[in-house]
Amino acid sequence: MNPVFIASSGHSVKQFDVDKMNINPCTGCVACGYEGPCVQKDDNQIIREEILNADMIVFATPLYYYGMSAQLKTVIDRFCAYNSSITGKHMKSALLTVAWNNDNWTFDALESHYKTLVRYLKLDDKGMVLGKGCGSPPMTKQTQYHEMAYDLGRYL
Repeated sequence: MNPVFIASSGHSVKQFDVDKMNINPCTGCVACGYEGPCVQKDDNQIIREEILNADMIVFATPLYYYGMSAQLKTVIDRFCAYNSSITGKHMKSALLTVAWNNDNWTFDALESHYKTLVRYLKLDDKGMVLGKGCGSPPMTKQTQYHEMAYDLGRYL
């Protein structure tokens, strides 16, 4: 079961720990016709339903080799079966990410990928929190990034 939170701003937030879900990679079979049901019957059906009932998608991922986690990428690849539905909603989006690395180029590739998704899916980007030098939860707590993410959500 995925928890539902009511944020201090009054928004209802549904969190998916995709690393704990059964989500198979897109096979590229195109049986969905790019808008129909996917032939794979896995937990992605839950994500699809929730996304299509939502006003916003927040992509949250640690940085792995300068990109998003494989688990999140797998979910995004499965958008193939409902791209038009996402695009037609003009949903809001945001990116929350952390990385151990502290170099100024740390998030360049992930930021570019996110901006491409925003453009392709016609999302309304509400911002990014790019947490450099956050290799562990204790490290992150000593930074301003958790407050930045909280403020991003609070002011939507």
